[in-house]
Amino acid sequence: MSDRPVPSCVDATKPSIARVYDAFLGGADNYEVDRELVSSVLRTAPEAADLAVENRRFLIRACRYLAEHAGITQFLDCGSGLPTAENTHTVVQGVNPDSRVVYVDNDPLVLAHSRALLDRDESTVIVSENIFEPETLLRNDVVRSRLDWNAPIALLHMGTLHHCNDGHARPRQDIMRSYIDALPPGSYVAISHFLDPEDEYSTTARKMEEVFLHSMMGSGTFSTAAEIRKLFNGLELIAPGLVRCVDWLPEGPGPERLNAAQRCIAGAVAVKR
Repeated sequence: MSDRPVPSCVDATKPSIARVYDAFLGGADNYEVDRELVSSVLRTAPEAADLAVENRRFLIRACRYLAEHAGITQFLDCGSGLPTAENTHTVVQGVNPDSRVVYVDNDPLVLAHSRALLDRDESTVIVSENIFEPETLLRNDVVRSRLDWNAPIALLHMGTLHHCNDGHARPRQDIMRSYIDALPPGSYVAISHFLDPEDEYSTTARKMEEVFLHSMMGSGTFSTAAEIRKLFNGLELIAPGLVRCVDWLPEGPGPERLNAAQRCIAGAVAVKR
């Protein structure tokens, strides 16, 4: 893989969460600094790319569930990342073409690629905001106008909150409470998060965490299931509840054996009654 010219708005000397995720997925929208971080994680856990793979698969299944079974037509996707083959809008608009999607990210490369992709899509838009500052994000004119805040909305935080470390100005649970309080009744929240499985694979989880936290990216916390459940702030979890991403409503038989990475990322969908 060879690097293309770096846009002036992009800092290619520091790894980007979106570009690292893209590199894990085998994409082309990343730079040497991102691939170096991926390589260091893979030395610790050779299967670590499956963190990104299972997160993306969970996103697709959760979006399909929300569109097909819950009847949701409005989606607020926080930390949407670089476009790939199947994105939130392609999944949900494949179910209901009238679905509206607002993506939120503040990575310059994500914004540039997404705006180019969505240039002629009147039902989908991306806005630049900090997803860990919900009050500001929720006051954004586009977020307010593109979504009907009197009707149910699906809020997606896929692979984002584990990048809000303990040193952040606000606890993750407090950030999610602000989002959840703003959602109309009947809304849904979907979260995926790095998991410390609290078993023989905990050592691998913590080794991956050490690499992430001590890299230039400086984020990527693995939390226990009890800690992740608190992020839903008492919402009603939809069956099967909080489980490993690979186990959440799988389409067809799952793998006979799970590797370390597949055991170290969990997800759930919950409803606000």
